Amino acid sequence: MNRLFRQGGCLDVAIDHGVCNEPSFLIGLEDMAGVVDKLVEAGPDAIQMAYGQADLLQARPERDKPALVMRIDMGNPYNSTRHRSMWSQLQNHDEPIIGALEMDAACVVVNLFMLPDEPELFRQCVENISRVRADCHRYGMPLMIEPLVMLPNDIRGGYQVDGDAEKIVTLVRLASEMGADIIKADPTSDPEDFHKVIEAARCPVLVRGGGREDLRVVLAKSAALMAQGANGMVYGRNIYQHDNPKAVVKALMAIIHQRASGEEAWDIYNRG
Repeated sequence: MNRLFRQGGCLDVAIDHGVCNEPSFLIGLEDMAGVVDKLVEAGPDAIQMAYGQADLLQARPERDKPALVMRIDMGNPYNSTRHRSMWSQLQNHDEPIIGALEMDAACVVVNLFMLPDEPELFRQCVENISRVRADCHRYGMPLMIEPLVMLPNDIRGGYQVDGDAEKIVTLVRLASEMGADIIKADPTSDPEDFHKVIEAARCPVLVRGGGREDLRVVLAKSAALMAQGANGMVYGRNIYQHDNPKAVVKALMAIIHQRASGEEAWDIYNRG
């Protein structure tokens, strides 16, 4: 955990989007080796990857490189059209964290999907977490659970985040009850409600970024969520799809580690 939460906070840059099988997520990730080079230079606390790309980080010789967070499940809820069968499964069901141990990951992450009218998908996620929790306990591997409450597919096309605070808090509480060491939670529609998520979690909470937004808005919202008690962020597209990922990382790190305001972070970003 100390490898992730340096100075008490964590910026985890997620680039594990290939397992979602969604073409729009891969914009900016075409050259994974180049992306990893840029992110290591930018210096976030962690980089989130799947097993098949993790060597690009862990084969590097630097002693002070970002920690590895490994995605160990995959599913189809992120696609723009609803499938006849919605599913989520571990990438290695027999030994789900063996790849993370091999790659010296600091943490593994697993989804907990709550989609409308998809109880079987929810059951699969609970089964996945139960299986992984046992192995994490056996080998001393921190477990990050990612509770995701989503809107019906026909509202905006592709399952999108439901920012209802009560729904998020309820699912975060479930993740906590299942033994999460870290929770990666969606922001509430009103950032002022996010303290309720923190109270339900009883473990470090990192804010999930989701789709790309205007950077100034992202920074302001990030600062507001940190003020509510968040321990950091897991942002992907808002970093790797940006023209200057290094400057974005620098601004977010200032919010997390120096408690910079949104406007202060915006100034840091503009200074590059």
